[in-house]
Amino acid sequence: MNKFLEWMQRVIIPPMTKLGNQRHLVAVRNGLALTLPAIISGSVFLIVGNIPIESWLNFIAPYENMINAAVNASFGIISLLAAAGIGYELAKSYEVNAISSAGLSIMAFIITQLSNDFVIDPAGFDSTGLFTAIIAGIVTAEIYNFCIKRNWVIRLPQGVPPAVSNSFVSLVPGMIVLLLFWIIRVPFHFDITQFIEHIFSPLLFALNSLPGILLYTFLVSLLWCAGIHGDMTLEGVADPIFLTFIAANASAFAKGETLPYITASGFSSLFVNVGGTGATLTLVLLMLTSKAKTYKQLGKVALPGSLFEINEPVIFGFPIIMNPLMMIPFIVIPLVLATSSYLLMSIGLIAKPIMVVPWTMPPIIGPLMATGWDWRAAVWSAVEICIAIAIYFPFFKMAEKEMLAKEGEELKEAEATELLSE
Repeated sequence: MNKFLEWMQRVIIPPMTKLGNQRHLVAVRNGLALTLPAIISGSVFLIVGNIPIESWLNFIAPYENMINAAVNASFGIISLLAAAGIGYELAKSYEVNAISSAGLSIMAFIITQLSNDFVIDPAGFDSTGLFTAIIAGIVTAEIYNFCIKRNWVIRLPQGVPPAVSNSFVSLVPGMIVLLLFWIIRVPFHFDITQFIEHIFSPLLFALNSLPGILLYTFLVSLLWCAGIHGDMTLEGVADPIFLTFIAANASAFAKGETLPYITASGFSSLFVNVGGTGATLTLVLLMLTSKAKTYKQLGKVALPGSLFEINEPVIFGFPIIMNPLMMIPFIVIPLVLATSSYLLMSIGLIAKPIMVVPWTMPPIIGPLMATGWDWRAAVWSAVEICIAIAIYFPFFKMAEKEMLAKEGEELKEAEATELLSE
């Protein structure tokens, strides 16, 4: 095990750390955050219109179209928001005018959504155009930064209001962005969205399959064990896919159709990471009953955060990182929970996620909301806690035994020191 840890430190950690800090992936990760208020707000309307109580459904029926209008207006602009957010974040990292880059990114994305008759087709503004929005945001910000750094800009005399001056500074890069995306879509008739969907279709299929989500889950847990924020490292690649899945599920749910995706946004954060990656809330519950003072105190400190999926005090304080003993359950438990949840959803015993809820939502409540008030999801979340506790228990007892021995030695040393001082 020690040789394995040394190998990870030498071979795995450096490139993964570099990947997690890669400028464009960070921009994608941060830029997609701009879509969350719209998605969560739209999800609330979606759930309100579909609470499984017959009297409520009868009451709300006359207003169904009005409620769905809010759902369509929020989920229907995900890609527009993503293009703006990514263009903004990437430009900000280059320390150039971020808001101008965001505006030009929206323009670039809209050009890619022109129909074959060169009319704006808003159908692609939803999650179907998300990958195109990522490309538009990145390319636009790169062009904008290139022009600014080389002074390819039109500067007005001093004394001109900054708002007017900045608009002229953005004129040359704006023309280049417009020309580039216009050439691609109009004279060349090249459909970027369709092309990207074709390229990414294997990845979309993989992450909605059991082997694919297990590999993703394993990598996230393994990176955490090595001291790297696994979720943050991989979310720049995975989040656009999971958001595409949840938007498709929400749309299907609103239309009364079969939900197409199991591993939509919320599957990992709510059904796999119970109380944080590695289901560490359950480890905290064990610590609260520990005979070791160190673990009991750590459990008290970590419990409030763990209830809301914040588990850094456990990972760094127990610790989990570079701990050969605790690495085993920390990796095994998410794999067990991911497999069980996937199979239960695939046979229809638990509803699939249809609503984006904050990743900080506590267990039981989070799965209940994410699945559109499916009580079975809440019950399963409680069962998952029991499963995780059962797996952690023998490993925790071994760690507790070592800690009790260590505390006993420290107590003897303290007593000996006190006697000598007297």
